[in-house]
Amino acid sequence: MKSVALIGAKGFVGQSICKYLLNNKNISLTLVTRANYETARTKQKYDIVINSAMPSKRFWAKQNPKDDFRETVEKTFNIVNYWKTIKIIQISSISARSQLDTIYGSHKSAAEQLVNHEKNLIIRLGPMYGEQLDKGVIIDMKNNLPVYVSKESEYCFAPVDWVGEWISENMHLYGIIDLGGNNAIKLDEVAQKIGSKSKFTGPIDNQIVSKPIKNGPEAKNVVDFILKYQSIK
Repeated sequence: MKSVALIGAKGFVGQSICKYLLNNKNISLTLVTRANYETARTKQKYDIVINSAMPSKRFWAKQNPKDDFRETVEKTFNIVNYWKTIKIIQISSISARSQLDTIYGSHKSAAEQLVNHEKNLIIRLGPMYGEQLDKGVIIDMKNNLPVYVSKESEYCFAPVDWVGEWISENMHLYGIIDLGGNNAIKLDEVAQKIGSKSKFTGPIDNQIVSKPIKNGPEAKNVVDFILKYQSIK
């Protein structure tokens, strides 16, 4: 039986990973939050530590660079140096590759460098959606709020439940992997199909996987989700 610590177990991605790992009888899972972080850290040596606790707010990072550095880079440094584990799975962002000129992307990249060696796995996530989603471009478009990137931006939207299941089934992998929906869709196309009145201002911000994901979802499926989401909220 493998021992796994899931840091950020209450987060958007963490909850999804947790759901699938709890059903795996071959895993002894420790759910880690801010409340029990130190206890979990000193409790034992783990086979795998999954870090899904890094902030996902790009514009917050721009406004709060020191806080984002502490939550992203310093916390990853502490996991690498102060947790007893054989392997680290770092839940990162495609922004670590595509947005190196931003605070958010550069901090994600710096955190990756701390764990980027042969025994670890770095998963760069694209934009996600799910019923617990409460921020981001999908919410902004749904509520006709301003979107601060170009309408020509292409996003590889993927359901967070699929992301959590994929991670739970592929913890044996190593290296750096992009994870998101196939055939990225332009934000302008999404906005038109859901009838959004959002105004788009800003640079092109492409969030695209580096290569197609076998049996992965289509990015365009986000439209059906938003239309359903509109009807139940």
